[in-house]
Amino acid sequence: MDWRERQRRAVRVHAAADERRRAAEQAEAADLIAWFVAEADRRGLRPERLTARSYDGRGHYRTRLRGWYVDRARTRAVDVDGRFHLLTVPGGLRARLFGADPQPSPPPLVIGAGGRDGESIPLRTLLARRLADGDAGD
Repeated sequence: MDWRERQRRAVRVHAAADERRRAAEQAEAADLIAWFVAEADRRGLRPERLTARSYDGRGHYRTRLRGWYVDRARTRAVDVDGRFHLLTVPGGLRARLFGADPQPSPPPLVIGAGGRDGESIPLRTLLARRLADGDAGD
């Protein structure tokens, strides 16, 4: 086997390992989200109508989603079906007239990991903090 083939194989092996790690993290995060929804329901935390913000932060848009904001900025939420949402959208006239439709995204195990500001928080901590805050939401 020549050098190029060994390099290609190493890249494939590394990519497969990275994909397995990412899938395991997403499964663990999904379990945390399911726990949060069950616990919020058990504690009687009322879900609320969620709103989304434009990317620039100036516009606020209605959504059809009901759930719980899980961060103080109200940009991350869990809906009543146990899906994680980033509540930032392109915005514009259509969103203003008809509302925004933010799609669920895979929940990360660490919120803010790799961000430029260096601030990150484990998803478990963020969800537990939200439960501790109760109906206040912040």
